[in-house]
Amino acid sequence: METTRHFTATVYVVNNGATALHEHEHIGKTIPPTGHVDRDELPHEAGLREVREETGLDPTLLDNTQSVDTPGGRVLPHPRHQMLYDINVHDGDVGHQHIDHVYYATVPNRDISPEPDEVGADAWQWYTTTELQESELPPNVVQFGVEAIRATENSAERK
Repeated sequence: METTRHFTATVYVVNNGATALHEHEHIGKTIPPTGHVDRDELPHEAGLREVREETGLDPTLLDNTQSVDTPGGRVLPHPRHQMLYDINVHDGDVGHQHIDHVYYATVPNRDISPEPDEVGADAWQWYTTTELQESELPPNVVQFGVEAIRATENSAERK
């Protein structure tokens, strides 16, 4: 069986010590804004677009990527993690995978107002570090959510 792979981007958005997650109706998991990278789109651009579409929030990526002096090139924001997820598995054969670029971002407020074709604002919940750690959410969601919150706290301390 041939395995197809798609690039995706996920962004853990943080405001005032909490990250926003929602129950994804199609996959049955609680996750942050995420989606496929469109043709001719860079992964970080896809992540920012997904946040805007799914939440209506205006994210600012946490990016500590070192600059490089290079003619004709530019440095792209590094994802905090790159993950490979098996999406369709049949009789032990993997038919489809997502190569996910995971980013962390801050947002100026918690006023969620998704685009009309997205899940409603009431589907979103803000989770603190303690709430994540005490939840029954998938371990990677807990780990990345806690990391995102801590990264924003560390970023604010450096300013």
